[in-house]
Amino acid sequence: MLLANVGFANDAHSAASSKGMPGIRVIGETVPCESTIISDIEEGVAKAMKDVVDALIRPLSAEEKSPKQQTGKTPRVAFKGTLKEINQFFYRKGWGDGLPIIPPTEAAVAEMLKGTDLPPDHIVGKIIPRKGKATIEKIAINAVMAGALPTHMPVLIATIEAFSDPKARFDTFEVSTGSWAPSLTINGPVRREIHVNSGSGSLSPGNIANSAIGRAIGLIVKNIGGARKAVEDMGVIGNPGKYSLVIGEDEENSPWEPLSVERGFTKDDNTVTVFFPNSFSQTVPGGTDAKGILDTLVTMGTTSMSSVILIPSWAKVLAGEGYTKQKVKDYIAEHSKPVIISGFEEVTNPAKMDTENLMILVAGGPGSFIGLLKSVGPGFFNNALVTKKIVLPKDWDKLVAKYGNLVPVYERY
Repeated sequence: MLLANVGFANDAHSAASSKGMPGIRVIGETVPCESTIISDIEEGVAKAMKDVVDALIRPLSAEEKSPKQQTGKTPRVAFKGTLKEINQFFYRKGWGDGLPIIPPTEAAVAEMLKGTDLPPDHIVGKIIPRKGKATIEKIAINAVMAGALPTHMPVLIATIEAFSDPKARFDTFEVSTGSWAPSLTINGPVRREIHVNSGSGSLSPGNIANSAIGRAIGLIVKNIGGARKAVEDMGVIGNPGKYSLVIGEDEENSPWEPLSVERGFTKDDNTVTVFFPNSFSQTVPGGTDAKGILDTLVTMGTTSMSSVILIPSWAKVLAGEGYTKQKVKDYIAEHSKPVIISGFEEVTNPAKMDTENLMILVAGGPGSFIGLLKSVGPGFFNNALVTKKIVLPKDWDKLVAKYGNLVPVYERY
Protein backbone atom coordinates (compact mmCIF):
# COMPACT_ATOMS: atom_id res chain seq x y z
CA MET A 1 0.00 0.00 0.00
CA LEU A 2 1.14 3.53 -0.76
CA LEU A 3 -0.18 6.74 0.80
CA ALA A 4 -0.02 9.89 -1.33
CA ASN A 5 -1.65 13.26 -1.71
CA VAL A 6 -4.61 12.96 -4.09
CA GLY A 7 -2.87 15.29 -6.54
CA PHE A 8 0.02 12.84 -6.79
CA ALA A 9 -2.05 9.66 -7.21
CA ASN A 10 -1.20 9.26 -10.92
CA ASP A 11 2.47 9.91 -10.17
CA ALA A 12 2.38 7.30 -7.40
CA HIS A 13 0.83 4.67 -9.70
CA SER A 14 3.42 5.40 -12.38
CA ALA A 15 6.33 5.25 -9.92
CA ALA A 16 5.11 1.96 -8.45
CA SER A 17 4.62 0.45 -11.89
CA SER A 18 8.13 1.46 -12.97
CA LYS A 19 9.46 -0.39 -9.90
CA GLY A 20 7.62 -3.57 -10.87
CA MET A 21 4.57 -3.08 -8.63
CA PRO A 22 1.71 -2.08 -10.98
CA GLY A 23 -0.95 -3.55 -8.70
CA ILE A 24 -0.05 -1.60 -5.58
CA ARG A 25 -2.92 0.11 -3.76
CA VAL A 26 -2.58 3.88 -3.69
CA ILE A 27 -4.55 5.70 -1.02
CA GLY A 28 -5.18 9.41 -1.59
CA GLU A 29 -5.06 11.86 1.31
CA THR A 30 -6.20 15.48 1.22
CA VAL A 31 -3.73 17.28 3.50
CA PRO A 32 -2.46 20.37 1.61
CA CYS A 33 1.10 19.76 0.43
CA GLU A 34 3.72 20.83 2.98
CA SER A 35 1.00 22.07 5.30
CA THR A 36 2.00 23.34 8.74
CA ILE A 37 -1.57 23.88 9.95
CA ILE A 38 -2.18 21.21 12.60
CA SER A 39 -5.97 21.21 12.25
CA ASP A 40 -5.76 20.60 8.48
CA ILE A 41 -3.24 17.81 9.00
CA GLU A 42 -5.34 16.08 11.66
CA GLU A 43 -8.52 16.37 9.60
CA GLY A 44 -6.82 14.96 6.51
CA VAL A 45 -5.27 12.07 8.42
CA ALA A 46 -8.63 11.20 10.01
CA LYS A 47 -10.32 11.14 6.59
CA ALA A 48 -7.65 8.89 5.13
CA MET A 49 -7.49 6.34 7.95
CA LYS A 50 -10.63 4.44 6.91
CA ASP A 51 -9.22 3.91 3.42
CA VAL A 52 -5.81 2.98 4.84
CA VAL A 53 -7.31 0.29 7.10
CA ASP A 54 -9.46 -1.04 4.25
CA ALA A 55 -6.46 -1.26 1.92
CA LEU A 56 -4.50 -3.16 4.55
CA ILE A 57 -7.13 -5.79 5.36
CA ARG A 58 -9.05 -6.24 2.09
CA PRO A 59 -8.01 -9.47 0.30
CA LEU A 60 -6.02 -9.04 -2.88
CA SER A 61 -7.89 -9.38 -6.14
CA ALA A 62 -6.65 -11.73 -8.85
CA GLU A 63 -5.28 -8.74 -10.81
CA GLU A 64 -3.47 -7.41 -7.73
CA LYS A 65 -1.94 -10.82 -7.03
CA SER A 66 -0.73 -11.25 -10.59
CA PRO A 67 -0.84 -8.04 -12.66
CA LYS A 68 -1.04 -8.66 -16.38
CA GLN A 69 2.09 -7.75 -18.27
CA GLN A 70 1.65 -5.79 -21.47
CA THR A 71 2.58 -7.87 -24.47
CA GLY A 72 3.07 -7.33 -28.16
CA LYS A 73 5.43 -5.28 -30.25
CA THR A 74 4.96 -1.64 -31.13
CA PRO A 75 4.41 -1.44 -34.89
CA ARG A 76 7.18 0.16 -36.93
CA VAL A 77 4.65 2.47 -38.61
CA ALA A 78 2.41 4.00 -35.94
CA PHE A 79 0.00 5.83 -38.22
CA LYS A 80 -0.69 6.83 -41.81
CA GLY A 81 -2.66 9.91 -42.78
CA THR A 82 -2.58 13.58 -43.68
CA LEU A 83 -0.43 16.09 -41.81
CA LYS A 84 -3.48 17.21 -39.82
CA GLU A 85 -4.50 13.64 -39.01
CA ILE A 86 -0.98 12.69 -37.95
CA ASN A 87 -0.71 15.68 -35.65
CA GLN A 88 -4.06 14.93 -34.04
CA PHE A 89 -3.11 11.25 -33.63
CA PHE A 90 0.22 12.10 -32.01
CA TYR A 91 -1.43 14.67 -29.73
CA ARG A 92 -4.11 12.24 -28.55
CA LYS A 93 -1.43 9.66 -27.85
CA GLY A 94 0.39 12.18 -25.68
CA TRP A 95 3.51 12.18 -27.86
CA GLY A 96 3.61 15.90 -28.60
CA ASP A 97 4.21 19.08 -26.63
CA GLY A 98 1.17 21.10 -27.69
CA LEU A 99 2.72 22.44 -30.89
CA PRO A 100 2.48 20.87 -34.37
CA ILE A 101 5.09 18.18 -35.06
CA ILE A 102 6.91 17.11 -38.20
CA PRO A 103 5.96 13.50 -39.05
CA PRO A 104 8.95 11.22 -38.34
CA THR A 105 8.82 9.28 -41.59
CA GLU A 106 11.40 6.62 -42.48
CA ALA A 107 13.04 9.03 -44.94
CA ALA A 108 13.13 11.95 -42.50
CA VAL A 109 14.63 9.82 -39.73
CA ALA A 110 17.22 8.36 -42.13
CA GLU A 111 18.28 11.89 -43.06
CA MET A 112 18.50 12.87 -39.38
CA LEU A 113 20.76 9.88 -38.72
CA LYS A 114 23.36 11.43 -41.03
CA GLY A 115 24.19 13.70 -38.10
CA THR A 116 26.13 10.93 -36.35
CA ASP A 117 28.39 7.98 -37.15
CA LEU A 118 26.89 5.95 -34.30
CA PRO A 119 24.58 3.05 -35.28
CA PRO A 120 20.80 3.49 -34.86
CA ASP A 121 20.60 0.93 -32.04
CA HIS A 122 23.43 2.47 -30.01
CA ILE A 123 22.15 3.36 -26.53
CA VAL A 124 23.30 6.83 -25.47
CA GLY A 125 21.71 6.54 -22.02
CA LYS A 126 18.67 5.54 -20.02
CA ILE A 127 16.28 8.38 -19.23
CA ILE A 128 14.18 8.54 -16.09
CA PRO A 129 11.57 8.01 -14.86
CA ARG A 130 10.81 4.90 -16.96
CA LYS A 131 14.51 4.38 -17.74
CA GLY A 132 13.75 4.39 -21.43
CA LYS A 133 16.65 3.46 -23.68
CA ALA A 134 17.68 6.56 -25.62
CA THR A 135 18.95 4.92 -28.78
CA ILE A 136 20.33 7.00 -31.62
CA GLU A 137 17.26 6.19 -33.71
CA LYS A 138 14.82 7.23 -30.98
CA ILE A 139 16.72 10.49 -30.51
CA ALA A 140 16.52 11.06 -34.27
CA ILE A 141 12.76 10.39 -34.32
CA ASN A 142 12.11 13.03 -31.67
CA ALA A 143 14.52 15.41 -33.37
CA VAL A 144 12.50 15.15 -36.59
CA MET A 145 9.28 15.77 -34.67
CA ALA A 146 10.79 18.93 -33.16
CA GLY A 147 11.82 20.32 -36.55
CA ALA A 148 15.53 19.89 -35.86
CA LEU A 149 18.17 19.48 -38.56
CA PRO A 150 20.69 16.62 -38.95
CA THR A 151 23.40 19.10 -37.93
CA HIS A 152 21.75 19.30 -34.50
CA MET A 153 22.13 15.57 -33.78
CA PRO A 154 25.65 15.82 -32.27
CA VAL A 155 24.39 18.39 -29.75
CA LEU A 156 21.37 16.26 -28.84
CA ILE A 157 23.54 13.19 -28.30
CA ALA A 158 26.00 15.09 -26.09
CA THR A 159 23.09 16.53 -24.09
CA ILE A 160 21.63 13.08 -23.36
CA GLU A 161 25.12 11.99 -22.29
CA ALA A 162 25.15 14.95 -19.89
CA PHE A 163 21.73 13.97 -18.50
CA SER A 164 23.12 10.50 -17.84
CA ASP A 165 25.89 11.91 -15.66
CA PRO A 166 24.82 11.51 -11.99
CA LYS A 167 26.28 14.94 -11.16
CA ALA A 168 23.62 16.62 -13.30
CA ARG A 169 20.91 15.22 -10.99
CA PHE A 170 18.51 14.97 -13.89
CA ASP A 171 16.76 12.26 -11.89
CA THR A 172 15.61 14.93 -9.43
CA PHE A 173 15.15 18.02 -11.56
CA GLU A 174 13.09 16.49 -14.37
CA VAL A 175 10.22 15.21 -12.20
CA SER A 176 10.39 17.65 -9.29
CA THR A 177 7.59 19.99 -8.25
CA GLY A 178 10.11 22.82 -8.68
CA SER A 179 9.60 23.09 -12.47
CA TRP A 180 13.28 22.99 -13.39
CA ALA A 181 14.11 23.32 -17.10
CA PRO A 182 17.20 21.96 -18.88
CA SER A 183 19.49 24.81 -19.88
CA LEU A 184 22.03 24.15 -22.65
CA THR A 185 25.06 26.37 -23.29
CA ILE A 186 26.94 25.58 -26.50
CA ASN A 187 30.61 26.44 -27.07
CA GLY A 188 33.10 25.92 -29.86
CA PRO A 189 33.11 26.36 -33.65
CA VAL A 190 29.91 24.31 -33.98
CA ARG A 191 27.95 27.34 -32.72
CA ARG A 192 28.60 29.20 -35.96
CA GLU A 193 28.29 26.16 -38.19
CA ILE A 194 24.75 25.38 -37.02
CA HIS A 195 23.83 29.03 -36.34
CA VAL A 196 23.24 28.92 -32.59
CA ASN A 197 22.14 32.41 -31.55
CA SER A 198 24.41 34.07 -29.01
CA GLY A 199 23.50 37.66 -29.86
CA SER A 200 20.29 39.70 -29.72
CA GLY A 201 17.37 37.71 -28.39
CA SER A 202 19.46 34.62 -27.68
CA LEU A 203 16.74 33.10 -25.51
CA SER A 204 13.87 34.21 -27.75
CA PRO A 205 12.20 32.18 -30.53
CA GLY A 206 13.41 32.67 -34.09
CA ASN A 207 16.49 30.48 -34.61
CA ILE A 208 16.11 26.85 -35.64
CA ALA A 209 19.14 25.68 -33.65
CA ASN A 210 18.15 27.29 -30.35
CA SER A 211 14.46 26.48 -30.70
CA ALA A 212 14.54 22.99 -32.21
CA ILE A 213 17.39 21.61 -30.11
CA GLY A 214 15.62 22.63 -26.91
CA ARG A 215 12.27 21.35 -28.15
CA ALA A 216 13.79 18.04 -29.24
CA ILE A 217 15.25 17.56 -25.76
CA GLY A 218 11.80 18.10 -24.27
CA LEU A 219 10.25 15.51 -26.58
CA ILE A 220 13.07 13.04 -25.90
CA VAL A 221 12.56 13.39 -22.16
CA LYS A 222 8.80 12.89 -22.52
CA ASN A 223 8.65 10.16 -25.14
CA ILE A 224 11.74 8.13 -24.24
CA GLY A 225 12.01 8.95 -20.55
CA GLY A 226 8.28 8.96 -19.89
CA ALA A 227 8.14 12.24 -17.95
CA ARG A 228 4.58 13.37 -18.68
CA LYS A 229 3.10 16.59 -17.36
CA ALA A 230 1.05 16.11 -14.17
CA VAL A 231 1.76 12.37 -14.20
CA GLU A 232 5.53 12.02 -13.66
CA ASP A 233 6.64 15.62 -14.22
CA MET A 234 4.97 17.20 -11.20
CA GLY A 235 6.10 20.81 -11.71
CA VAL A 236 3.59 22.86 -9.73
CA ILE A 237 3.58 25.97 -11.90
CA GLY A 238 5.56 24.72 -14.87
CA ASN A 239 8.28 26.46 -16.83
CA PRO A 240 8.20 27.92 -20.36
CA GLY A 241 11.91 27.15 -20.51
CA LYS A 242 10.97 23.50 -20.99
CA TYR A 243 10.05 24.33 -24.58
CA SER A 244 13.59 25.53 -25.20
CA LEU A 245 16.40 27.06 -23.17
CA VAL A 246 19.41 26.97 -25.47
CA ILE A 247 22.10 29.62 -25.87
CA GLY A 248 25.57 29.93 -27.35
CA GLU A 249 28.40 31.89 -25.80
CA ASP A 250 29.56 34.85 -27.90
CA GLU A 251 33.19 33.80 -27.78
CA GLU A 252 34.22 36.18 -30.57
CA ASN A 253 33.09 39.27 -28.65
CA SER A 254 34.09 38.13 -25.19
CA PRO A 255 37.21 39.54 -23.49
CA TRP A 256 37.56 36.30 -21.50
CA GLU A 257 38.17 32.63 -22.15
CA PRO A 258 35.03 30.70 -23.10
CA LEU A 259 33.11 28.50 -20.68
CA SER A 260 34.39 25.36 -22.40
CA VAL A 261 38.01 26.30 -21.63
CA GLU A 262 37.06 26.97 -18.00
CA ARG A 263 35.58 23.49 -17.94
CA GLY A 264 38.83 21.86 -19.06
CA PHE A 265 38.40 21.71 -22.84
CA THR A 266 40.30 23.49 -25.60
CA LYS A 267 38.95 26.46 -27.52
CA ASP A 268 38.62 24.25 -30.61
CA ASP A 269 36.48 21.69 -28.79
CA ASN A 270 32.73 21.76 -29.23
CA THR A 271 30.87 21.35 -25.96
CA VAL A 272 27.45 21.58 -24.34
CA THR A 273 27.09 22.52 -20.67
CA VAL A 274 23.92 21.51 -18.85
CA PHE A 275 22.22 22.63 -15.66
CA PHE A 276 18.62 23.01 -14.49
CA PRO A 277 17.37 26.48 -13.54
CA ASN A 278 13.78 27.23 -12.62
CA SER A 279 13.81 31.01 -12.78
CA PHE A 280 14.99 33.73 -15.15
CA SER A 281 15.33 37.43 -14.46
CA GLN A 282 16.86 40.42 -16.18
CA THR A 283 17.52 43.99 -15.21
CA VAL A 284 19.71 46.97 -16.04
CA PRO A 285 22.77 47.66 -13.85
CA GLY A 286 22.68 50.40 -11.27
CA GLY A 287 25.82 51.90 -12.78
CA THR A 288 27.82 51.47 -15.95
CA ASP A 289 31.18 50.95 -14.23
CA ALA A 290 32.40 47.64 -12.86
CA LYS A 291 31.04 48.23 -9.36
CA GLY A 292 27.61 49.15 -10.69
CA ILE A 293 27.46 45.96 -12.74
CA LEU A 294 28.77 43.74 -9.96
CA ASP A 295 26.51 45.17 -7.27
CA THR A 296 23.55 44.59 -9.56
CA LEU A 297 24.51 40.93 -9.91
CA VAL A 298 24.57 40.64 -6.14
CA THR A 299 21.13 42.24 -5.71
CA MET A 300 19.67 39.92 -8.39
CA GLY A 301 20.07 37.03 -5.97
CA THR A 302 22.78 35.16 -7.85
CA THR A 303 23.24 31.65 -6.45
CA SER A 304 26.14 29.23 -6.59
CA MET A 305 24.37 27.40 -9.42
CA SER A 306 23.57 30.18 -11.86
CA SER A 307 24.25 31.39 -15.36
CA VAL A 308 25.02 35.10 -15.35
CA ILE A 309 24.44 36.40 -18.89
CA LEU A 310 26.52 39.50 -19.57
CA ILE A 311 26.27 41.33 -22.87
CA PRO A 312 29.69 41.85 -24.50
CA SER A 313 29.79 45.56 -23.64
CA TRP A 314 29.38 44.87 -19.90
CA ALA A 315 31.96 42.07 -20.06
CA LYS A 316 34.44 44.49 -21.64
CA VAL A 317 33.80 47.09 -18.93
CA LEU A 318 34.58 44.52 -16.27
CA ALA A 319 37.65 43.22 -18.10
CA GLY A 320 38.84 46.79 -18.62
CA GLU A 321 38.84 47.32 -14.86
CA GLY A 322 40.86 44.16 -14.28
CA TYR A 323 38.09 41.64 -13.62
CA THR A 324 38.48 38.10 -14.89
CA LYS A 325 35.55 35.69 -14.82
CA GLN A 326 36.87 34.26 -11.56
CA LYS A 327 37.18 37.70 -9.99
CA VAL A 328 33.57 38.41 -10.93
CA LYS A 329 32.56 35.16 -9.22
CA ASP A 330 34.61 36.02 -6.14
CA TYR A 331 32.95 39.43 -5.87
CA ILE A 332 29.49 37.86 -6.03
CA ALA A 333 30.44 35.27 -3.40
CA GLU A 334 31.91 37.89 -1.06
CA HIS A 335 28.96 40.30 -1.19
CA SER A 336 25.97 37.96 -1.55
CA LYS A 337 23.49 37.35 1.25
CA PRO A 338 21.33 34.29 1.94
CA VAL A 339 18.60 33.88 -0.66
CA ILE A 340 15.46 31.76 -0.78
CA ILE A 341 14.83 29.69 -3.90
CA SER A 342 11.62 27.67 -4.20
CA GLY A 343 11.47 27.19 -0.45
CA PHE A 344 15.10 26.09 -0.17
CA GLU A 345 17.55 28.33 1.62
CA GLU A 346 20.92 28.60 -0.02
CA VAL A 347 23.46 30.45 2.06
CA THR A 348 25.69 32.37 -0.29
CA ASN A 349 28.72 33.77 1.50
CA PRO A 350 32.45 33.55 0.80
CA ALA A 351 32.88 30.66 3.23
CA LYS A 352 30.26 28.42 1.61
CA MET A 353 29.45 29.63 -1.89
CA ASP A 354 30.75 27.24 -4.53
CA THR A 355 31.81 29.45 -7.43
CA GLU A 356 32.90 26.44 -9.49
CA ASN A 357 29.29 25.99 -10.60
CA LEU A 358 28.63 29.67 -11.21
CA MET A 359 28.70 30.46 -14.93
CA ILE A 360 29.70 33.87 -16.28
CA LEU A 361 28.41 33.74 -19.83
CA VAL A 362 28.95 36.40 -22.48
CA ALA A 363 25.93 36.59 -24.79
CA GLY A 364 23.20 38.95 -25.91
CA GLY A 365 22.93 41.98 -28.15
CA PRO A 366 23.35 45.75 -27.85
CA GLY A 367 21.57 47.39 -24.94
CA SER A 368 22.05 47.43 -21.20
CA PHE A 369 20.32 44.40 -19.68
CA ILE A 370 21.86 41.64 -17.56
CA GLY A 371 20.28 38.17 -17.50
CA LEU A 372 20.30 35.55 -14.77
CA LEU A 373 19.22 31.91 -14.86
CA LYS A 374 19.39 30.35 -11.42
CA SER A 375 18.89 27.06 -9.66
CA VAL A 376 19.50 25.61 -6.22
CA GLY A 377 23.18 25.19 -5.49
CA PRO A 378 25.16 21.96 -5.30
CA GLY A 379 24.94 21.91 -1.53
CA PHE A 380 21.30 20.85 -1.66
CA PHE A 381 21.12 18.11 -4.30
CA ASN A 382 24.84 17.31 -4.71
CA ASN A 383 24.42 18.53 -8.28
CA ALA A 384 26.97 20.23 -10.49
CA LEU A 385 27.42 21.68 -13.95
CA VAL A 386 28.05 18.96 -16.50
CA THR A 387 29.92 19.61 -19.74
CA LYS A 388 30.19 17.06 -22.54
CA LYS A 389 32.15 17.15 -25.77
CA ILE A 390 30.11 17.30 -28.97
CA VAL A 391 31.38 14.65 -31.39
CA LEU A 392 30.90 15.42 -35.08
CA PRO A 393 30.45 12.78 -37.82
CA LYS A 394 33.13 12.21 -40.42
CA ASP A 395 31.05 13.83 -43.18
CA TRP A 396 30.35 16.90 -41.08
CA ASP A 397 31.58 19.40 -43.66
CA LYS A 398 29.18 18.00 -46.28
CA LEU A 399 26.31 18.18 -43.81
CA VAL A 400 27.10 21.79 -42.91
CA ALA A 401 27.34 22.67 -46.61
CA LYS A 402 23.88 21.19 -47.13
CA TYR A 403 22.15 22.95 -44.25
CA GLY A 404 24.47 25.86 -43.45
CA ASN A 405 22.66 28.37 -45.66
CA LEU A 406 19.34 27.82 -43.89
CA VAL A 407 19.13 31.21 -42.18
CA PRO A 408 16.38 33.86 -42.03
CA VAL A 409 16.79 36.89 -44.27
CA TYR A 410 14.49 39.70 -43.18
CA GLU A 411 13.13 42.29 -45.60
CA ARG A 412 13.12 45.95 -44.68
CA TYR A 413 9.72 47.45 -43.93
